[in-house]
Amino acid sequence: MTENQAREEICRVGCSLFERGYVHATAGNISVRLDDGFLITPTDACLGFLDPARLARLDADGMQTGGDRASKTIALHTRIYAAARKFDAQTACVIHTHSTHCVALTLNAPGDELLPALTPYFVMKVGHVPLIPYHRPGAPEAAEQVAQAIERFGAAGKPLRAVMLERLGPNVWHETPASAMAVLEELEETARLQMLTGAARPAPLAADQIDELRTAFGARW
Repeated sequence: MTENQAREEICRVGCSLFERGYVHATAGNISVRLDDGFLITPTDACLGFLDPARLARLDADGMQTGGDRASKTIALHTRIYAAARKFDAQTACVIHTHSTHCVALTLNAPGDELLPALTPYFVMKVGHVPLIPYHRPGAPEAAEQVAQAIERFGAAGKPLRAVMLERLGPNVWHETPASAMAVLEELEETARLQMLTGAARPAPLAADQIDELRTAFGARW
């Protein structure tokens, strides 16, 4: 993907997420890792109305070289790239949203992970989603804990595609904006299913069912 293609794709995905309610107002951000730096949505930008020419451009050291002022979350994104690429060298896009059902689940302290293995596609496409304790937006402590979680799960043979920041929202990553968006969609839909079942708290898939998904589809659980 060229830089111009990446700019267009960030804006296309941002508009899609906004129009379908995955982001609202000026919440959320999208970045793409380039061969020589990064693109990221500007601070306080609405993802539904992005201009490709005004996306923030940063060099490989994270210093801004063009565009509107970069989102403060660039520090978190660069930590995610550095950690996640050790386990998947193709990681090149990070998306952060304040998706409603994901955030709602964190308000009741669900545990160390956001969701159990509820559906086969959640197991196959998303995998484990560790819950990162609350820190203010942009706090360096959050970035450090996210990087540690990526390292911990990756070392255990369970490479992550998402983490959940308590009371803030998910960060997801993949090879392209479109593939990262698909992870986010599956994550938010599974969170919605968990909320819809309420106090019933459905049982997760059994270990043998998860093993079958690993064998058939290379599930990430």
